[in-house]
Amino acid sequence: MQNKILQVQFKPLYFAVTFVLYLWFTSSAFSDEQDDFVEANILGIFYHELGHALIDIESIPIFGQEEDAADTFSIYLIDALFEGSDAESLAYDAAIGFWAEAELRSEVEGEPVWWDVHGPDEQRYFNTVCLFYGADPEQRFQYAKDLGLPEERAEFCEEEYEQADTSWGIVFDELVDRGAGETLTLSGDSNTITYQILESEIASLNDLISLDSSLAVIVEQCDEANAFYDSESTEIVMCTEFESHLRKLSEQ
Repeated sequence: MQNKILQVQFKPLYFAVTFVLYLWFTSSAFSDEQDDFVEANILGIFYHELGHALIDIESIPIFGQEEDAADTFSIYLIDALFEGSDAESLAYDAAIGFWAEAELRSEVEGEPVWWDVHGPDEQRYFNTVCLFYGADPEQRFQYAKDLGLPEERAEFCEEEYEQADTSWGIVFDELVDRGAGETLTLSGDSNTITYQILESEIASLNDLISLDSSLAVIVEQCDEANAFYDSESTEIVMCTEFESHLRKLSEQ
């Protein structure tokens, strides 16, 4: 049955997204919004790489692109670990991060790199918005409206979230059922924002879950704005160059 709340028309896509970006980027020049954006996207990127790590460590079967599965886990975890306005703020910034990447790419490279294992940033944007909205459509209608989610997609988002909950939710619940552990470790450049954000986040995760084997998270310079999971060493590497890249995105 179609949710009644969807009978209200969403704003036209271009206007909605452009207007939200204008408000966000304008306010960021005069407030702490830029720092919030950087923190939210560092967390979102870390959750994405944690998704890759869980797929490997926990031997989770994936049907389709693994990058899509990791994206789904990232926004699923934002919804699962945070509440109310905190969750919504993170979800706003995580989505806008993808849109800003698309804007930057269009200026530098033009069309998306179609052969890449990651989906186009525009599609990752809408997938993020849809899944977060679908977790609580009545409370998050304004979120979807502000970010220009078309009604044609919105009417299926609750089902999409339920599918994510049936897959990733079961995995995460199993990790929680194991109880607290010290299976995630953090090392690297402790003077960076990335390290400081992840230090408290990893401590919180260790208080909540346990993995089948230890997972090292390393914060270091990589000579590129990147983050990746290395299955051979069972390590997540978070490149410190991402901090300046995210600040550049906030100025798009």
